[in-house]
Amino acid sequence: MAEEQKNVVQEENLSEVLQVRRDKLAKLQADGRDPFVVEKYDVTAYSQDIKENFDDYEGKKVSIAGRIMAKRRMGKASFIDIQDKDGRIQSYVRKDAIGDVEYEYFVTYDIGDIVGIKGEVFRTKHGEVSVKAEEILLMSKSLQVLPEKFHGLTDTEIRYRQRYVDLIVNPDVKKTFVLRTQIVKEIKRFMDERGFLEVDTPILGTIAGGAAARPFITHHNTLDIDMYMRIANELFLKRLIVGGFDRVYEMGHMFRNEGMDPKHNPEYTAIEMYQAYADYEDMMELTESLISTVAERVLGTTKVNYQGTEIDFKPPWKRATMIEMVREYAGVDFDQITTDEEARAIAKERGIEDADKLNRGKAIAAFFEEYCEEHLVQPIFITQHPVEISPLAKRNPKDPAMTNRFEAFANRWEIANAFSELNDPIDQKQRFIDQLKEREAGDDEAHMMDEDFVNAIEVGLPPTGGLGVGVDRVIMLLTNAASIRDIILFPTMKPL
Repeated sequence: MAEEQKNVVQEENLSEVLQVRRDKLAKLQADGRDPFVVEKYDVTAYSQDIKENFDDYEGKKVSIAGRIMAKRRMGKASFIDIQDKDGRIQSYVRKDAIGDVEYEYFVTYDIGDIVGIKGEVFRTKHGEVSVKAEEILLMSKSLQVLPEKFHGLTDTEIRYRQRYVDLIVNPDVKKTFVLRTQIVKEIKRFMDERGFLEVDTPILGTIAGGAAARPFITHHNTLDIDMYMRIANELFLKRLIVGGFDRVYEMGHMFRNEGMDPKHNPEYTAIEMYQAYADYEDMMELTESLISTVAERVLGTTKVNYQGTEIDFKPPWKRATMIEMVREYAGVDFDQITTDEEARAIAKERGIEDADKLNRGKAIAAFFEEYCEEHLVQPIFITQHPVEISPLAKRNPKDPAMTNRFEAFANRWEIANAFSELNDPIDQKQRFIDQLKEREAGDDEAHMMDEDFVNAIEVGLPPTGGLGVGVDRVIMLLTNAASIRDIILFPTMKPL
């Protein structure tokens, strides 16, 4: 009961504070000083540049603008901290410098208000670089109250829902998203330097293909047809290889109507790239070079400390087959298990989920997921995936039950997936047919038939290597972010 009473008192006090701010705005408007009529302000300098290049700015006039984050009043003078896009800088505001009338208005300004200040750059007797205000203009009145400075905004739900406040009061959050942008730029720079062409492909389609995932479904009113948000852009990009572009890539949002956890958001960023006359071995080299180069360029090192664990992305990364990993960590040798019946039996014996429904290929994948992934901390390529879980990958000529495919893992997560792309249209159509049977049996993540894609590779798809990289997961690793929601500006949230 005492806690409930405390919360009621806090809400009442907050309501009073919010009303005071509205009353201040009303008075400003009544006095003809409505801050919201200001349309622009000529900013000539920013906090970080002024501080880092003080010798160049000392004694010079500047115009700065930003949000008031702290106020310290001392009679006829005040200090305020202004936060702009780069950081914070102090401003010294004296009554005799800006005038009595302006100062009386100024002292009513609140933390959170946005102001513009013109004045001279100097250093206080305590050595702090500051701007001595000669003019101050209120440009936006904050009608809400920012979290207090000592504890900040710590409630993760509120942080994600009100990212705009999170960015204001938690400087490290802003740094993370600046770093995200730098990482994305460096990924694209790397691809461009390798001669890949960046392209755009549809987000809405009549078929959800290119991956095994549950799609989001929408409806196009004019055509009166259901459409799907893309779960991957693979099939369109391979059509472009058919059309004569030898190297293409696209980075963008994918959508999967699946679970949410620290590694999964329904809307996420991935990059897919395809190279004609290349194979999955080439894609391995591309993967390790891409991530190590981006880490080096952005962080200055290939080593990252992720949540207390050092991970080194320096090439070459370790390579191992899926069967080798299962043999090592599960003690089951699928080279000796050759039938579906034997695979189901050992899966049932080990308590693998839905063991009765598994064939040999899916049993290998299930054992790998259950026993192996937790051990894959340092970057590693897991190769030779069963055909049953790789409907778009080329078979291994020495073992047709397996495909020339790899998944790259780091920190126990899959961060990339690649194949030597299947370019046999007869085999591809049969695999689509097999996937349709699985859909009819209740697997809503199985592939749909894409007749036009089959037609495209009947026209002729050259030998091609394809690669998809989970950009968000790479960014998590490079920024030491514990949750995918920490590196997505506006993550998906359940409405309140």
